[in-house]
Amino acid sequence: MSDVAHRSDRRRLAVVVWAVLVSQVFLYPGVPTLVDALGAPSAGIDAGMWFLVAEFAAFVAFAGVWGAMSDATGRRVALVVVGAVGGGLTYLAVPALPGLGVGFGGVLLLRVVGGAFTIGAFSLGITMLMDLRGGHGRNMGAAGIAIGFGAAVGSVVGGRLADADPFYPLYAGGAVLLGAALLASTVSDRTEAATAGAGGAAAAPTDADRPGFREIARRMRAMPGLLVPFAFGFIDRLTAGFFALVGVYYFQDPAVFGLSAFGAGLTLALFFLPFALLQYPMGVLSDRIGRFYPVVVGSLAYGAVIAGVGLAPTYPVAALLMVLVGVCGALVAPATMALVTDLVAPSERGAAMGLFNVFGSLGFLTGFLVGGTVTEGFDYLTAFLVVGGLELAIAVLLFPAVRVITAETGPGPS
Repeated sequence: MSDVAHRSDRRRLAVVVWAVLVSQVFLYPGVPTLVDALGAPSAGIDAGMWFLVAEFAAFVAFAGVWGAMSDATGRRVALVVVGAVGGGLTYLAVPALPGLGVGFGGVLLLRVVGGAFTIGAFSLGITMLMDLRGGHGRNMGAAGIAIGFGAAVGSVVGGRLADADPFYPLYAGGAVLLGAALLASTVSDRTEAATAGAGGAAAAPTDADRPGFREIARRMRAMPGLLVPFAFGFIDRLTAGFFALVGVYYFQDPAVFGLSAFGAGLTLALFFLPFALLQYPMGVLSDRIGRFYPVVVGSLAYGAVIAGVGLAPTYPVAALLMVLVGVCGALVAPATMALVTDLVAPSERGAAMGLFNVFGSLGFLTGFLVGGTVTEGFDYLTAFLVVGGLELAIAVLLFPAVRVITAETGPGPS
């Protein structure tokens, strides 16, 4: 398969990943008004927390299932399409529930169903990028750009949509997911070629040669080194979940900065835009110098600036720090995902990335829960200090393990 074809598929897959992120983040700036419109029993951060937690709980439960299923069957494209279509239909169905007399509990249940579908499209979209040639850092950089731009565009556009009508972000998210399904159906399924080898010289595996679901799960358990990037992925996503919930309430709180949903969305974009723009070059950098410095040094800086946002005395200072949060996050994210690719065989990439996304989704979930609980129990400043401190702690505790792993794997393969 030509490099031109790989580049074409890289671009299309990046758009698929982007679309899935856009559909999620559309909702974040307008969560306070959306949960009220959906019949939440109480106002405040708790209702918003459970609305977001419901989807991410399903992400945790099903990310590994989709990944192992794709490895065991040797198919990814069809599963991405099914995940995107299922997620899109549930997004479109949520606004109809109040008119049907369905309470907030039913809304949360449908959010779980939607999350079970959507994580398949997201996780396997990234896995298909892993299957491409061109360097793991480069491919994960493309995934990171998609994630960052999805979050940036989603937060700005979602805020504007939410100011117009609380349900508009759901309609837009459903439409984008259905479009992602159409685009994913045009991408070549390279699972066979990736498993055969980067050069394509070996014969593609048959169904009899391909490891089954249980064997793939056994191999994942036998690779404790994967827990290192999984742990970093958990904390990194925890910070993103924290900003998606607490950041929105923080910037909209009249006692803090008193921004509108659109203003809060723009502020989140100050984080996500540099995060997106720098993903690809940072991924390429990690291919050249290895993963150690981007992961460890990037995490230390990331934790420090997160804590700084909560200490900011004025909005301009907070906005500048949000930009720095995005820069530091861009240094860490592609190197962490590429480290997963460095550690596993091509035939196990789906399961490995699925498990990475399980830990990431657990991180998002924990970010919602920790952020919401600490904010309710104490205040915004304490919440920012706790979350920034967790990022600093993971870098300090795991830097010896990162050094050992990166010394064994070396700079990313090309």
